[in-house]
Amino acid sequence: MTRKQFTTLALAAAAMSGAWAQGAYPNKTVTFVVPAAAGGTTDISGRMAAQALAPVLGQAVVVDNKGGGNGAIAANIVKRAEADGYTLLMQYSGFHVISPHLAKAPQWEQKDFQPIANIISAPQIIVVRESLPVKTLAELIAYAKANPGKLNYASSGNGSLQHVTGAMLEQQGGIKMVHVPYKGTGPALQDLLGGQVDLTFGTAPPFMPHIASGKLRVLAVTGKERLPSLPDAPTTVEAGYPGVNATSWFALFAPAAVPRPVIDRLAADLKKVVEDPAFRKKAEEQGAAADYLGPQQLSERARADFANWAGVIKSSKIEAE
Repeated sequence: MTRKQFTTLALAAAAMSGAWAQGAYPNKTVTFVVPAAAGGTTDISGRMAAQALAPVLGQAVVVDNKGGGNGAIAANIVKRAEADGYTLLMQYSGFHVISPHLAKAPQWEQKDFQPIANIISAPQIIVVRESLPVKTLAELIAYAKANPGKLNYASSGNGSLQHVTGAMLEQQGGIKMVHVPYKGTGPALQDLLGGQVDLTFGTAPPFMPHIASGKLRVLAVTGKERLPSLPDAPTTVEAGYPGVNATSWFALFAPAAVPRPVIDRLAADLKKVVEDPAFRKKAEEQGAAADYLGPQQLSERARADFANWAGVIKSSKIEAE
């Protein structure tokens, strides 16, 4: 056998091996790294998707919570992971399109990740502790004006979407509140329930049980349409503050070098998951919406939101911790 023939056979064998490896995906557990503590919508979305995706993939899908650093801890774990499709980022839009604007020395960029699919979308809601003497958004604005600097609102961290939404409400309502950052929605929710803070902003899922029990009161939905799960909660448009408009999305990303066939397999399987009536119903019951976007659509949404939020952050002079 000549050297040329040997090289040709070696290349063919390598190609066949690569094709087999891609065709065999997945053959072990897949991990969703979640950039937030347990209890928030990112965590809930990740667990919903993992549970529904596992039987479709034919492999276990587990959730690994790695909160902190405005999403940087989780992002770096996935960025540096082997590009084989087994370590994925269950990303929250607030981290993906807001955090990069705040970092003085960015540890990651959007180009470090390959979009797979959007899974859940949800508007922010404005929620207050039950004992706060306001029942509408107008009453909240009036209370804040009568008590300047007295109201404090919780967020999942400096520069989070909750923080930016709070700043947006301050601008639109002509009020001043005190921002209290936490390391995730879960801890913020606990202090809201305990009365240590007055209100917060966030997607509905983690708040729904407490709204139903009467421990929390929802004043408005930050969007153009009411939530089916909260039919009595008016939108900020209806309440007279159309400029307070913030919708979160929760999507799956992979390290940039993951092979395209793996991305396509995951995207196709997630489409089945998200479009399943049972999944859609469960999302709606949580106060969110099953919202599938493929890799290209998700990429376009991320780029557009990245540009849109830049102006709000600059005008509000928001800085990271």
